Amino acid sequence: MKNRAYGSFAFRFRVLIFLLLYLFGFLAPWDRLTPAWGKGTLWLAASTVLARSSWIGLAAATLTVTIVALGCLAAGAMLRVWGTAFLGSAVMRDAALHGDQIVAAGPYRYLRNPLYLGSWFLALAVSILMPPSGAPFFLLSTSAFLLFLISAEEGFLSATGGDVYRQYLLTVPRLLPRLTSGAAPSPARPQWADALLAEVFPISFTVCFAVFSWRYNARILIQCLLVCYGLSLVGRAFARGETRAR
Repeated sequence: MKNRAYGSFAFRFRVLIFLLLYLFGFLAPWDRLTPAWGKGTLWLAASTVLARSSWIGLAAATLTVTIVALGCLAAGAMLRVWGTAFLGSAVMRDAALHGDQIVAAGPYRYLRNPLYLGSWFLALAVSILMPPSGAPFFLLSTSAFLLFLISAEEGFLSATGGDVYRQYLLTVPRLLPRLTSGAAPSPARPQWADALLAEVFPISFTVCFAVFSWRYNARILIQCLLVCYGLSLVGRAFARGETRAR
């Protein structure tokens, strides 16, 4: 019962918890104790480490890190939009867990948690803008929290979905997608326009990163991050997708 209560609490306040993790990652308050760690960003640190390997120069290393981050953003945005289109933006935004019906359509035929995997790819990309000490904390804590949410959600769905969901668990992997699916497709139809509105943040920040990252200015991209999050609040207000079960 306690685990279920903790899971419900974490799910209910997941957006606030994610915001706090992002805030701690960017601020890295512990850098006051070790000032040497607080210089620059993971972007610069990772590029420098890669360049010191003697495989490529600093310019090529920085370009490589940038391209990888952009690829993670694109993958995260695609997964978030695809998953939300089939799940429904109302369920995606809701503070309560849903277990009335199993959605095995779209990305949910190939992996059980496309939204959480998309969030992880986004977090990985954004982390390069954080201080070198803030980024590891952010990635580890975010990964742990995502796994906790997945475990809590799957526990809830196992209790409410019965044999149908347990069969789904055996057929569809948790996070590593299969190229083919053995899950019987459900009749859910995608709501693409609604999903685009609900996922304004990953879409708009991916576009901003693609445009401005070549200036290699983390401050500009952090400002874009804040603006994109503000736009996402407006987009979600206009997203009115039908409520579907998970």
